[in-house]
Amino acid sequence: MEPMEIDPKLLEILVCPVTKGPLIYDRERQELISKRANLAYPIRDGIPVMLPEEARNLDENEPA
Repeated sequence: MEPMEIDPKLLEILVCPVTKGPLIYDRERQELISKRANLAYPIRDGIPVMLPEEARNLDENEPA
């Protein structure tokens, strides 16, 4: 299955709900990464799920 694209304008306005900091789009994994919070928010069917309880904790050795 081909990864879905996310609207670039949406990426510009989204911030981490925990830190209010910037997010990095990981197209391959379909996640939005918050380096400061060490969390990866999933993107499901092209829609970012910006709930901390739905986010995945990043492994310390995992490249961001």
